[in-house]
Amino acid sequence: MSRFLLAIYVLLAVYASLYPLSGWHDPGAPVLAFLAAPWPRYVTPFDIGANFLGYVPYGLWCVLAVQPRLAGGKAVLLAGLTGAALSLALESAQGFLPARIASNLDVLANAAGAAAGGVAAVSLAPWLAGGGPLQRARAQAFTPGAAADLGLALLGLWLFAQLNPAMLLFGSGDLRDLVAGAAGQPHAAELFVSIEAATTAANLVAVALLTSAGARPGAPVRRLVAALLVVALLVKTFAFAIVMRSEHVLAWLTPGAQLGLAAGIALALAALQLPRTARLALAAVLLMAATVLVNLSPPNPYFAATLKVWEQGHFLNFNGLTRLVSAAWPFAALGYLVYLAAERLRDPLR
Repeated sequence: MSRFLLAIYVLLAVYASLYPLSGWHDPGAPVLAFLAAPWPRYVTPFDIGANFLGYVPYGLWCVLAVQPRLAGGKAVLLAGLTGAALSLALESAQGFLPARIASNLDVLANAAGAAAGGVAAVSLAPWLAGGGPLQRARAQAFTPGAAADLGLALLGLWLFAQLNPAMLLFGSGDLRDLVAGAAGQPHAAELFVSIEAATTAANLVAVALLTSAGARPGAPVRRLVAALLVVALLVKTFAFAIVMRSEHVLAWLTPGAQLGLAAGIALALAALQLPRTARLALAAVLLMAATVLVNLSPPNPYFAATLKVWEQGHFLNFNGLTRLVSAAWPFAALGYLVYLAAERLRDPLR
């Protein structure tokens, strides 16, 4: 699973570093000239901290991915060097983008973050790998093999997508910003309530069924789904806490979201009783239906104006990253469900 997470993280780091991926041009200077440049004049603790923390997960997954072939100091050194190489390559590419500025300080902060993540991975390895508590919990709840690991990685990305406060509750798959630009004209709030309720319920049931697809026979699936739902709602609340004042952290809990949560929980409890093949098919249908609804939905009348801050300043790159994950997630999940169904046809005993 660590290799899946490392590969996904590298792809996300590339996108976040090069976002918005437009306006490529010749900088008219050597690609690595920024390494010898003076320290940036305008740098904030937020910038340094973000660059440092952004590469900590890279170092963590890198060390876990190479164990047990490499361990200890060698694994940390590999994480630091490869993290520095990745950062150097991306900073060099930023020189070709007018909206980005290549920085030697960013490379140092990224490399330090990767090394720190590697040190953390070595310290936490007994808990994260081998026979540690997390591995035992994973073995008790989910089937062994790469298929279940990929499913868990997808669920992790789904949780990450909830950090985008601009989307409907659980409303991933919105392609309008990537393909067609801005959303359509505003409509009555009643229409929005209905669409958000249907979107929330459909995605909640689909995620519950996807979770059950990789669970072991006899595993406490309902408790697993309940825990996943609680974490997702906490992540959504945290996202609103970042961009809004404290009194508005529950602004995501709109009337449509409330109806969708209630209906989705009730439907999920019933759908989890279906045979595995039926669960896979139903999850795929619900994902497609919810994605269509998201792309046809009117602008959110509750907090569209307030979220303008999310598209500016320090949140620009993170906003682009969460939008990408949110837009791509249902299609990746649909592909995963098709893979599981095909695997089921090849081996009916699975």
